[in-house]
Amino acid sequence: MANDFKLSMLASGSKGNVTFIETPQHNVLVDAGLSGKKIAGLMAQIGRSLTDVDALFVTHEHSDHIAGVGVLARKYGMDIYANQKTWTAMQNKIGKINPEQVQLFEPGQTKLMGDLDIESFSVSHDAADPQFYAFHHDNKTFAMLTDTGYVNDRIIGMLKNSDAILMEANHDYEMLRVGSYSWPLKQRILGDQGHLSNEDGALALTQILGNRTKHVYLGHLSQENNQKPLAHLTVQSVLEEHDFGVDHDFGLLDTDPAVATQLIQI
Repeated sequence: MANDFKLSMLASGSKGNVTFIETPQHNVLVDAGLSGKKIAGLMAQIGRSLTDVDALFVTHEHSDHIAGVGVLARKYGMDIYANQKTWTAMQNKIGKINPEQVQLFEPGQTKLMGDLDIESFSVSHDAADPQFYAFHHDNKTFAMLTDTGYVNDRIIGMLKNSDAILMEANHDYEMLRVGSYSWPLKQRILGDQGHLSNEDGALALTQILGNRTKHVYLGHLSQENNQKPLAHLTVQSVLEEHDFGVDHDFGLLDTDPAVATQLIQI
């Protein structure tokens, strides 16, 4: 079927991030922030195999996004897409990769891959050149946004009215404020190159959600400074205050660092 556009958040959190996207012609991953063995297990949870993945898109070089990139590239031969600055920053962390598998994909570009179009866009994070992606298939869009300190109008335009959205809800401000992290680390997380709080992510969603949006995933939750029920409740409350019909017009869905979300068709 032309509209077989499926996805699963295999893992999402401060310790590791992997997303799976499937169309009739392509199976792709975004990031590989866990060991190859763990990612293979997550794929098995949704009835899929890494042997069928043909491309892996990297957002930035932090270990919770690239820990398994080298292993997957060498074992499964998939092409790895990243921009030049990210490649340079992660080369020493992922080991040797066949140059033919190295695919440059700069911010602001669009890649056409058969029945899948991928747009890249820059975000504000303390990495070499962080970028995220919007995937388009058969007039449907899945857009991803985590690891950014703020959301500007350009990003809102990229994500607006997407059919499915992964939005960062990294931390609860009060938990972070009173938690055990050092003050410099707290400043980094709260800064313009850090992460979105539950409330930040919710407020961004109020400008992004549209009539087409049916699935909203809350991602990249900190294991130290957030809790799944708290993130869900905070985002739901903000959205309802802005008259959005949570769980009526769209589903508000949790992600997990160790359990894949159900493989759904959007």
